[in-house]
Amino acid sequence: MLLYLTLTFLQVSPVLTAPLQTWKSLIQPFRRKELAGRVPFRESYSPVSKSPDPHREGYQPVAVITSSGSSVALQSSVPVSLQTSAVSSSLETNLPNTSTMAPAAASSDIFGLPIATSAPASHFTVQKDHPVTRRGISGPTPIGTNKFYANFFLGNQTAPTYVHPYSVVWAGGQGATSSWGLAISHIEASQIVYGQPSPDTGAAKYFLNPVGIHSLCLSALELGPKTALTTDNLSAYSVNVNLHTDSKAKPLVTFPLVQGMGFVTAVYKGGTPVISTGVYFKTVTKSIRGPKSGVTKYTFYLEDGKIWHVYAYSAKGDAFDLTIINNKMAKAEKQFDGIVQVAKDPGNAETIIDAASGAYPVGVALSGTVSGSKGTYTFTFQKAGFSSVLLLMYALPHHVDCFDNSTHKAISVAKLQTTTKGMAVGVVADSWTMVEPHMPVSMGFAPWDPVEGPKKTLKDSAIKIIGPVAMKELSQNVEQQSNQNSMYFSGKALAKFAGICFTVQDLLKNSALARHNLINLKNAFGMFSANKQQFPLYYDSAWGGLVSSATYRTGNDGADFGNTYYNDHHFHYGYFIYAAAIIGYLDSSWLTEDNVNFVNTLVRDIANPSSSDKYFPVFRNFDWYHGHSWAHGLYETVDGKDQESSSEDAMHAYAIKMWGRTIKDANMEARGNLMLAIIARSLNQYYLYTEENKVQPSEFVRNRVAGILFENKCDHTTYFGSNIEYIQGIHMMPLLPSTKLTRPANFVKQEWATYFDKGRADEIKGGWKGILYANLATVDPKAAWDFFTSKNFDPGWLDGGASLTWYLAYCAAFM
Repeated sequence: MLLYLTLTFLQVSPVLTAPLQTWKSLIQPFRRKELAGRVPFRESYSPVSKSPDPHREGYQPVAVITSSGSSVALQSSVPVSLQTSAVSSSLETNLPNTSTMAPAAASSDIFGLPIATSAPASHFTVQKDHPVTRRGISGPTPIGTNKFYANFFLGNQTAPTYVHPYSVVWAGGQGATSSWGLAISHIEASQIVYGQPSPDTGAAKYFLNPVGIHSLCLSALELGPKTALTTDNLSAYSVNVNLHTDSKAKPLVTFPLVQGMGFVTAVYKGGTPVISTGVYFKTVTKSIRGPKSGVTKYTFYLEDGKIWHVYAYSAKGDAFDLTIINNKMAKAEKQFDGIVQVAKDPGNAETIIDAASGAYPVGVALSGTVSGSKGTYTFTFQKAGFSSVLLLMYALPHHVDCFDNSTHKAISVAKLQTTTKGMAVGVVADSWTMVEPHMPVSMGFAPWDPVEGPKKTLKDSAIKIIGPVAMKELSQNVEQQSNQNSMYFSGKALAKFAGICFTVQDLLKNSALARHNLINLKNAFGMFSANKQQFPLYYDSAWGGLVSSATYRTGNDGADFGNTYYNDHHFHYGYFIYAAAIIGYLDSSWLTEDNVNFVNTLVRDIANPSSSDKYFPVFRNFDWYHGHSWAHGLYETVDGKDQESSSEDAMHAYAIKMWGRTIKDANMEARGNLMLAIIARSLNQYYLYTEENKVQPSEFVRNRVAGILFENKCDHTTYFGSNIEYIQGIHMMPLLPSTKLTRPANFVKQEWATYFDKGRADEIKGGWKGILYANLATVDPKAAWDFFTSKNFDPGWLDGGASLTWYLAYCAAFM
């Protein structure tokens, strides 16, 4: 057992608590103006103001079928017979069968090749400036706009970054330490703040983690009011944060940040280290013998009862001797060239932490393979420091669930709470390999079940009922419905009509009706592929991405839900990709170079797999560490990135999978399959809660869904209102073949029993009622069918992005 030398401060005071910076943020909400009915989210605390307007991402006020009295009364302007028939010989080329489009084998690394490396098409105007400046960024585009580290280059650069299990923040001369260094915090489960319990379920309305606690802060004596913060080496999974004495100086301290890192590491380049705290030192000890040759170790016992270990190593042999100035500050005796590492001890892991000191991650290489329905992906951590020392990295619950045998053996006893992802487990290894054994490879455009597979055949009796509905819906003007000032709503309209065309062709077997309306759909889509919509897309070369021109033209930074600011791109473009996948499936002649390039450019914007593509960041939205996407773009926020609609996240992965299948890009299809499998696993731990959920706080799981999931809090609400159908329904739409994968039957039944059974669903108004019953179809298709075919059915119960044709076909497929 190591001997310790007590330096100072045995019980410096009975109780000294850190003056917490209020978690009532002064930072502007990232959606600073009303966004098409959404109320700006108050970062100051969890509740979101109610809004009587239900229109948002997921509700489009476009009638699907007009009604006269209680009966459907919309006349078709298309003289097409409702008679069902097999595909005629004239359609065999243009309407290929799924079975003829089996993709070629995927590569040995499905992330190894870019989708393309060429510049976006010339009809995308290149915009060299952006409303959000690249503050302190050193390096070229593209930049990950939706990544965990974005707060370091947004706003005043002093909002927290959540690396899990720690959070870090540039103190900026403020807060509990008034330091100019990087403050480190870790929140225990006992510190979580809960909202008021719901009178209906007893579940807390929200839970959040306090911010502003500076447990330890790493700085340098030379840093002061002129300190400048820059970032470099910005990748999909890591970043370097640099602190300079002034804007013209070279970095004095660099912090390599990687998600899951076991230590916060500071690389000093001649500065004089200063360690401060806002929680107060109780006891500081120095190990007489370091954990390994050349490594100096201190242990800081804080007044909140927590223990933090500090390690220092200099390749040049610089000594690291601290002088305790007072109960808030310790200073090195001289300048230091080397690394200083900080790790929290969960209480039983000192030996593990000691052994891992001296090495630290600087990046992650993602690789993956597929074989049949089995998908494997690996994080290979790029590291610095002692090459012979294995890294200590923290894994989230969904990682641990699918570790391969080798990685599972590397799990240690170290465990630390995360902010919104349960308990993280320390893994001592330089790489992790995760296995998804049941990717949905058999899933196509038809209704699909995880056990029974695709459902491509409907009973004749169902076809006779659905046929007239399809004819009436297809008589609507797709060009008019899709020609909107929003990429989101336009994409939903195109996706709706694409789904109807598929249903008519493959499930109703009415090729004549499908052929005629596919022409209309292609014409409507053509306006977008030619980039001639109301607000054309620009290629933003400042950040690297396709953005709506709406903000440039109107000055409204919230136009189209903040698309120009990189909000929600995977939702917006996912609908277009899905629609294109169906069009190309139904008519392979549509897959011209221009059309394929247009859709591929949308995929590149949201899910570029390779850094070889210099025009778009790698995986703008999907976070391979968290297992789901982030919708939040270039807006500073104290609670980190967030995402509301988990089901639209799944939609974008499904769309990528199916577009890959349509164009026979096996790697893209494989990535989509793998993403869907990972999303299904992560959503059912972090977003969708059954009674059996042991990851999220028991005080919150009875809400059944997260509402809005932030990096630092969960809030059971939406950006556009607090009606229960909004909160639950935004995680139901759209209904897709992938829905049964991501929303398991057990969850759907428990959610329905909690909120909507015993006639409660029938009290819901508008398009949300249809969304609820479409969701019910996944577990009780007969009840949903009866609802959608009832004589009293009101077309106003259909969301503008949904069709009665698809809903009925989905129900019928499982009856």
